[in-house]
Amino acid sequence: MSIASTVPASSAGDSAALPGGPTFHDLGLAPHLVKALDAAGFENPFPIQAMCIPDAVAGRDVSGKARTGSGKTLAYGLPLLQRTSPARKRRPRSLILVPTRELALQVVAELRPFARVAELRLAAIYGGASLIRQVKELHSGVDLVVATPGRLNDLLERKEMSVSDVESVVIDEADQMADMGFMPQVRAILNQASNDHQTLLFSATLDGSIGTFVREYQHDPVTHEAPGAEVSIETLDQRFIGVGNASRVRVAAEICSAVERSIIFVRTRHGADRLAKQLGNEGLEAAPIHGGLNQRQRERTLGAFSRGRVRALVATNVAARGIHIDDVNTVLHFDLPEDGKTYLHRSGRTARAGADGLVVTLVMPGEERDVRDLQREAGVHLSTVPMEPGDERLTDLRAWAPPAPSPAPKGGGRKPDFAENRSGGRAGAPAHRRKRQAPRHPGSGKQR
Repeated sequence: MSIASTVPASSAGDSAALPGGPTFHDLGLAPHLVKALDAAGFENPFPIQAMCIPDAVAGRDVSGKARTGSGKTLAYGLPLLQRTSPARKRRPRSLILVPTRELALQVVAELRPFARVAELRLAAIYGGASLIRQVKELHSGVDLVVATPGRLNDLLERKEMSVSDVESVVIDEADQMADMGFMPQVRAILNQASNDHQTLLFSATLDGSIGTFVREYQHDPVTHEAPGAEVSIETLDQRFIGVGNASRVRVAAEICSAVERSIIFVRTRHGADRLAKQLGNEGLEAAPIHGGLNQRQRERTLGAFSRGRVRALVATNVAARGIHIDDVNTVLHFDLPEDGKTYLHRSGRTARAGADGLVVTLVMPGEERDVRDLQREAGVHLSTVPMEPGDERLTDLRAWAPPAPSPAPKGGGRKPDFAENRSGGRAGAPAHRRKRQAPRHPGSGKQR
């Protein structure tokens, strides 16, 4: 029977450390790791770390329910570094599986200082990089591998490495693995590992297909849930802005020029490239990021964004799953999300680590009914407010409270759309011609 635990949320935010609570030494970490944490400025563990580290150090299987930005990398990484022993060539002793190459690189970067004091060798294995270089690295000996499932399976099929010596496996962001269709590859990897290995799984959700995976691949796991683990929009300010096709780019540029760092979501790679150029023409430093870019281009773009040289990233949904950067002020839905789950994942790029965040959705003529459906199912009650370029409200969207929508007329009628022409005709496609979207995932919203 699994054991579950939670801890109360701190007023400083979901991932705030626990002053006055347990220290890293109290969690059972080795002195050399505690010393390295102290030198790096980590004074107290975050909630997910305080909950998971003791069980992981003890060798138990752990299911952690935690959002990105909660501190979960060290929650699983420190116990792995403590438990990992030196490996033979091409036969690592520990394995961390992640959904994207960006996350693989970030995990290695975060764990490398602690691996150095533990005298362990790390490697990031992911697609889009030189296979020959990665094979050479494995042949030289790697103790802990951080990998995406596709590239790792490729190496296993080529007999360039083996997971039969693996003693501990981490599956990070399992819900995103499932969304991206990687779970069959994850299963193929775990089926080649020893039967008695430790399995640590972290995900924003632990139900559905992830719950099935836990039952199949974990033995008597202990379950820990960090405060704020649910993907929600309760901590966000939200605005729905009505725009016309001709003014949409300029409105987006004015919103994002008023803050330091924004992520703008579009549906397609071509749309990301086009919008980044259009925003540049409006004076906003913007760069696209999507699956059509090679690894070096993606790393250069993310580096420029994190350093502030690029103020806005124009991202597709898949590419955005690999973006884990704090201090994103605003998420802008330039293209309407296709469903509620996508809305939550996109919006979760801001308001991380206890910070506030603003989410803005641009609503085009013809999309009003879809927005009403989204709001109803997400528990949001905000009017779509039409704005034109130059509206001073665009530079400080938090300064005004959007009104709640008026009740729909009785007798089966509906409230008129915000975009109507002077003759009363509606601008945009008729409702009966619009493609119905998939049911949206319920969430919650916040008004101010």
